[in-house]
Parts: sequence; structure tokens; C-alpha cells
Amino acid sequence: MTITVVYFLAFIVLGVVTSSLGPTLPGLAAQTGTQLSQISILFTIRSLGYLFGSFLSGRLYDRIKGHPLMGAALMMVALALCLVPMISRLWGLVLVLLFIGFGEGVMDVGGNTLIVWLHGKKVGPFMNGLHFFFGVGAFLSPILVAQMMLLSGGIGGAYWVFALLVFPVGAWLFRLPSPTAPPAHPLEKTVPRVNKALVFTILVFMALYVGSEVSFGSWIYAYGVARGISVVNAAYLTSIFWGAFTLSRLVSIPLGARVRPSRILTANFLGAFLSLSLIFFQPQNLTLLWIGAFGFGFSIAPVFPTMLTFAGNRMTITGRVTGYFFIGATAGGMFLPWFIGQLFERIGPQVVIHAILLDLLLATLVFAAIFLFGKKPTRA
Repeated sequence: MTITVVYFLAFIVLGVVTSSLGPTLPGLAAQTGTQLSQISILFTIRSLGYLFGSFLSGRLYDRIKGHPLMGAALMMVALALCLVPMISRLWGLVLVLLFIGFGEGVMDVGGNTLIVWLHGKKVGPFMNGLHFFFGVGAFLSPILVAQMMLLSGGIGGAYWVFALLVFPVGAWLFRLPSPTAPPAHPLEKTVPRVNKALVFTILVFMALYVGSEVSFGSWIYAYGVARGISVVNAAYLTSIFWGAFTLSRLVSIPLGARVRPSRILTANFLGAFLSLSLIFFQPQNLTLLWIGAFGFGFSIAPVFPTMLTFAGNRMTITGRVTGYFFIGATAGGMFLPWFIGQLFERIGPQVVIHAILLDLLLATLVFAAIFLFGKKPTRA
């Protein structure tokens, strides 16, 4: 149980780091003397680093002990976070965010793979718990940013606080024994085989889903400010999204053991479309903006762990397979936030909601295809 607790702590700090860029983006633009369309390249660069981290670590976790690898990634992220407030050039931030993204990818693939190896077929509640604690960190991050802005008038203190949270978790992982992949049972007559069509379809789905989640969490701050909300309240608006996200993942822990993944995912998409529609049709209504942010976070939160559990019920989950899923997730987190950044100042803040709605529509179509490919486990 100690190992599971450390995984949960690791995902709290992962959530803190992941959701920190959106609320600090205007501050980083001021720090480097750049426009939002220029500074938004940081979303792409961090995601590119995450892509490399996911791709490389997906293979490494199958070959070497997982805890030293995951612990080293956490310490690398802590060091990079310390450097962010000291850099006044965009190219410098590009390099640092590349390293942060790489560490995030190693951490994310590691946590999702190792917890499956640790708990086996009983992983469902623990997987939901892991992603719940990611939401806890994501909820706390904008609040910490807002408080540091009130105390110091800048964003530097927030990054140093984040580094102090990350480092001890990485050090703790080095002291714990690493779980290993369960061996194939020698008496089994059939061994689950990877369904390549299902893997590819889930990869595309992850790209679309994560694109919507990351884009909303990253741009709702700037969207709120553009609609007349103060910078501090915009940070709290971001926390409302992540708070609802976290609450939903808590609710999904017992729910995931009783309800079919298809029903959970269908309800998730219906709630997400309804919530975004409130903002889409009444963009000047700030009350509906807060309600929509809460509803979207609550609706979308269970999608990622539910899809991972669905995949684990239908194929063997290895570090490589998990890495493929996270490559898809990274592609979505890389492209859509950057795309919104290119259009935000040119077209206006409404591009945030328009782009996410279109992205979710495509995800719904892929969601339907997933259950066509995944009706039955493929066996050798």
C-alpha cells in the first residue's frame, strides 16, 4: 500500500505541474516580452518533450526497474521548474519546457504501467484513484498560482513552490522496490494478443480527448480574462474546472466497478457537450461560464482512466502499449492548445469553445469505432 500511496503523491505533483502553464502563460509572456500567439508554442514544446518521454520510457519500463526511472524524472522536473522564473528569453523557456514535458511523459507512463503491474486484475479502483489524485494536483495548481500572484505580484514564487513539492516524491521513489510485469501463466492455453486496430483507434481517441481537456484547462484562464474576469478570479475559474474534474474522478472510483465503460463514456460526452453549449450560446453570461466550466470538468474527467481500464480488459497492457496510448494523448495535447493560441488574438476568445466542441465531435465518432473494434478480446 505504501507504493500505491507514493504513486498517488506522484500524480498529485504531476497534476500541479501539468496545469501550471495555462494560468502562468500571460506572466511568462510578460517575462519574455512576447505575444500570446508566440508564447503558446510552449504548449507544443512541452507536449513534444512529453511525446519523447512517453515513447522512450514505454520501452524502458519493460527492461529496467521502474522506480529509479520515475524518481529521476521527478527530480529532473523539479530542477527545471526552479529555472523557469529566471529565464527572460523565449528560446530558454522552450528548452526548459521541453525537459519538463519529457519528465511528465516518463512519470505518466510509469504511474499508469506500474500500478497495473502492482495490482493486476484488481487495478480498476486504483487506476481511478491515480487519476483522481492527478485532478487534486491540477485543482490546487491555479490556486497556488493565484495566491503567489497576490503575495508577490508575479509567478516566480509559484514555480519554486512547485519544485519543492516535486523533489521529495522523487527521492522517496528511489527507496521503494519496483513492481515487475506479471509473467504469462505457463498453463494458459490462450494468451491475449494485442489488437492493433483497437490500439490505433484508442490512440486516436486519446489524441482527441486530451486535446479537449488540455485546451480547456490551459485556455479557460485567458478566456475568462478576455470576458472581463480579473486575473485572480480567472485563476479560480481554472480551479473550478479542475476541482470538478477531481470530484468526478473521486465519484468514478466506485462507479467504475459497477457500470460498464460504454455507459460511463456515453454519459461523459453528453455532459461535456451540454456544458460547453452553455458557454457557446451565452458567451457574455459569466454565471453560465462558471457553471459550464464546472460541468465540463465533471463530465470529461473519467474518460481517460475509463478508456485505459477498457483497454486493459481486452488486451495485454505492456509498457510499450501504454506508451502508444500516451503518444496519442501527447499529440492532442500538443496540437489543439497551440492551434487555439494562433487564433486567440486574431479571431477572439470564442475560438477556445468552438475548437473544443469540434474536437469533441470527432472524439465521439472515434468512440463509436472503438466499440466496433473492441467487442471481443482477440486471442492467439
